[in-house]
Amino acid sequence: MSEEEARQSGGSSQAGAVTVSDVQELMRRKEEIEAQIKANYDVLESQKGIGMNEPLVDCEGYPRSDVDLYQVRTARHNIICLQNDHKAVMKQVEEALHQLHARDKEKQARDMAEAHKEAMNRKLDQSESQGPPQAFAKVNSISPGSPASIAGLQVDDEIVEFGSVNTQNFQSLHNIGSVVQHSEGKPLNVTVIRSGEKHQLRLVPTRWAGKGLLGCNIIPLQR
Repeated sequence: MSEEEARQSGGSSQAGAVTVSDVQELMRRKEEIEAQIKANYDVLESQKGIGMNEPLVDCEGYPRSDVDLYQVRTARHNIICLQNDHKAVMKQVEEALHQLHARDKEKQARDMAEAHKEAMNRKLDQSESQGPPQAFAKVNSISPGSPASIAGLQVDDEIVEFGSVNTQNFQSLHNIGSVVQHSEGKPLNVTVIRSGEKHQLRLVPTRWAGKGLLGCNIIPLQR
């Protein structure tokens, strides 16, 4: 196979998208060329181990009579041509593998983008179906200097979460009182709605100069 034949036969696979089958075919051709190169080197080896560069004339300049000159010249010529073919096929293999790798990376990036988009859409659908968080209680009053005041609570804040208490498990103010009693000196995460915006606060129930551990009055909202 000449270099031109290798280039022409490889053109069909390069004209369109390279497939794994194209790469396998190129590898088959590569192995075939390597087998032919070895066969021609075996011919040279059979001629008294003569290689690619040993002289074919004796010390007096006459053609050597101990080897088959025609076989040697033919084998050498074949090896040179086959090595060129091998180089061309290896280049095609490299380009094909590069195209496959690039296409795989593009597909992976597309798949990741689609998965991310799907996750975002699902999250958006869930948030829309659930609607805005519902408050279950409201801050009615706050004493100055109290733990509630220090935490940043304000009158009319609507409570969405108070520690472990939320809309789903809230039954009465006793729930909040129980959490406060068991959390003295420990920070509680409190989520409130203030003027339509959500705020995250950290409230530490603490004994202070006033009454209770919070220093605020909380009333339940009608659900």
